[in-house]
Amino acid sequence: MIAEVIVDIAASETDKIFDYLCDDSVVVGSRVRAPFGGKTLPGFVMRIKATSDYPLEKLKKVQPCPDELPALNAECLALAEKLAARYRVPKALTLRLFLPSEMRTGKVRELTKNYAALAVDFAEMKFSKNAKNQLGAAEYLRDNGKSECAFLNNLFPGGVAALEKKGYVKITKEQILRDPYKNVESESVERTLTADQQRAVDTVNTDSRTVQLIHGVTGSGKTEIYLTLIAQQLKKGKTSIFLVPEISLTPQMLSQLRARFGRNAAILHSGLSAGERFDEWWRLRTGEAKIAIGARSAVFAPLENLGVIIIDEEHESSYASETSPRYNTFDVALLRAKRNACKLVLGSATPAVDTYKRAKEGEFSLIRLEKRINKRPLPEIIIADMRREVRRGNNSAFSGALKEEIEKCLAADKQAILFLNRRGYSQTVICKECGYVAKCQQCDVSLTYHRDENCLKCHYCGTKYNMLSACPECGGVKLSYAGTGTQRVAAELQKLYPAARILRMDNDTTSGKEGHYKILKAFGEHKADILVGTQMIAKGHDFPSVTLVGILDADMSLHFSDYRSGERTFQLLTQVAGRSGRAEEKGKVVLQTFDPENEVLRFATAYDYAGFYENEISLRAAMQFPPFSKIVRVLVTGEDDKKTIETLREIYVELEKLYTEQSEKFLFFNKMRAPIKRIQNKHRYQVLMRLSDTSVLPLIYDICANARNRDVVVAVEENPTNLS
Repeated sequence: MIAEVIVDIAASETDKIFDYLCDDSVVVGSRVRAPFGGKTLPGFVMRIKATSDYPLEKLKKVQPCPDELPALNAECLALAEKLAARYRVPKALTLRLFLPSEMRTGKVRELTKNYAALAVDFAEMKFSKNAKNQLGAAEYLRDNGKSECAFLNNLFPGGVAALEKKGYVKITKEQILRDPYKNVESESVERTLTADQQRAVDTVNTDSRTVQLIHGVTGSGKTEIYLTLIAQQLKKGKTSIFLVPEISLTPQMLSQLRARFGRNAAILHSGLSAGERFDEWWRLRTGEAKIAIGARSAVFAPLENLGVIIIDEEHESSYASETSPRYNTFDVALLRAKRNACKLVLGSATPAVDTYKRAKEGEFSLIRLEKRINKRPLPEIIIADMRREVRRGNNSAFSGALKEEIEKCLAADKQAILFLNRRGYSQTVICKECGYVAKCQQCDVSLTYHRDENCLKCHYCGTKYNMLSACPECGGVKLSYAGTGTQRVAAELQKLYPAARILRMDNDTTSGKEGHYKILKAFGEHKADILVGTQMIAKGHDFPSVTLVGILDADMSLHFSDYRSGERTFQLLTQVAGRSGRAEEKGKVVLQTFDPENEVLRFATAYDYAGFYENEISLRAAMQFPPFSKIVRVLVTGEDDKKTIETLREIYVELEKLYTEQSEKFLFFNKMRAPIKRIQNKHRYQVLMRLSDTSVLPLIYDICANARNRDVVVAVEENPTNLS
């Protein structure tokens, strides 16, 4: 037999099918070890055929990997080929998306343990006087049944081996599945759907359209709708994928899924250890688990017979990959939904403008949930004008209104959440004498001061620097700390409210896969009064005792030079505000801003998504921004500045020809340095385009794929979530 193999090398030169001889144990989707260029490399079997166009004597033979099942099913193989063609990347790169990375490299495999059990009746055994360990081990197995060999060897050294030699004991090897969240508590709560929730479930099941958008205010019970849809598919013998935008949301959601579905739920995300990720993937591949939950990468879960795919908080930018292949999770999910003839359910209190437009125009089904589940009103939003605070001499991070509300909250034994989307103690360190700003040596960005570790950190490459005692430029010792981060907020809060118990949740406090869960669990058990955090606290969490939310800097994302800055600000403010007043007590939100008359803030404080959408879509139509066009960025990065510029020039010349020939399809075309000129010692240049007609998109991909320089990376981004 002949196996058509993709060798696992992510290079365009080797991106082709190679024929190999194989035996009958090799099937489509199998992993193999293939002789290639004097080495033996991993590969994937795409097809099996009887004959080859090459002489058989010239073909080499592949060795199968010892997998019980083919690693990739038919759907994975077909989807990988589609994605490779769509994004013009080597097939090996897209095939990797479907496997745990350590599995490909052979660095992880199933965890096995040896177990011993009696092979004959205890009464038939004979022991010499000195065989005390044999007797002890045999008696233990008689009384307790099958037991782990390592445990028995610890109690009775050498006893099990001797019993096996006599034929008294049989030893078997069994796979042990590592449970990444065995400490996650789950309590089953039976809930009856409200009329609105039942209507939403019925609409999803009966509407003929593939994509269903559930637009529900925060606290409207979207999660219960998702769980009901999954339960219905499980009863039909079908599988489900449930995607959430943040790893921090995953344990909380997993506990709800475990409570409802037991071990049928498996978790996939980058925060797991290699062994845990492999075991969870394996449970899905074998069909032991039928529900995959996780962040973006879980869309590639090796499930068959899909019944529903759910993307919660569908508007989140984290659903777009920023590494090659630069896929959008929605696009991949839609391909899988169409192949499996199942529903793709999107949920959000603040849908992306593009998604909402498609729903309003009838391409997607639109399901509205306009009331909270407990019929409680949405929290009252108090605007704190920080211009007035400064005029009054208040230069702290907290307005008078916020301090007053925190005091009331603490006095009533309730909880508060304070949101600031900037970690660290202060944003920059500046010399007052010469104006020097501490910057990363590898990236074109300023360093952030972290007081806990007394160091400066780069939030782009992670490099740490010793804290400055004097300015390296002029030797001055008058250093100021500009900007406020979550560390500083927590420290100042503790001074203001010494008796308050304060937790902080950001990337610095959530190391380890259970870092998020432990903080959220402690806060949920009211072991803290105030939770200070970045955007990871903004969505999905449900704390009944939280009656106050403070948004410390509502302007932070409002004035970015990005056409989506207004949309992102509206979404973030609405999501954060939604954490307050989710139980019986009415919630309050204090929103601090230097721009209280801003239109986006006005819509956010009124919870007026419809008004915001109409205003935003008219602006974009007038300016011809997405969804009325497509922004394409070609990002060229490399350590050698000269080679990077040469590659940019090579690409630009070809793109300029395309622009000249089909200028009517372009609204904008130019090359420039990226706003952040260097990250991780790599120089960054870009060609920016705005297309009125996307028929030229494949040609843009082809031009970039043909750029040949091993030391320079060329990436094509469609409507990039980050233009810096």
